[in-house]
Amino acid sequence: MIPACRLVDLPRGESFRLDIDPPVSVFHTDDGEVFAIDDTCTHQDASLADGWLEDCWVECPLHASKFNLKTGAVDAPPARRPVRTHEVVIEDGVIHVRLSTDAPNLPPCVTSRLAGAPQ
Repeated sequence: MIPACRLVDLPRGESFRLDIDPPVSVFHTDDGEVFAIDDTCTHQDASLADGWLEDCWVECPLHASKFNLKTGAVDAPPARRPVRTHEVVIEDGVIHVRLSTDAPNLPPCVTSRLAGAPQ
């Protein structure tokens, strides 16, 4: 598990980005639930941590596709593929993320960058 941050340091309605490859974002909803998903929109290289959080959905800051924080499902184009979700465990007031073993759904420009290929 990867320690993300202390729960008290992540106010409700906010997010925290883990700078790993690929990045993961942790969201603390207004209802007090905590979720972790891949940070990158599946349509284009945009950080979902910079998006708008409403209920259990985060809206991509570029093209308005929304991703469900519980399931990773996308609501409408231009994004067509879901994001990966990750397990969240809170121990002793610290948010930990257990990364999914599923392959991420990254846009081609990010997949190329992670593989070290020129863009």
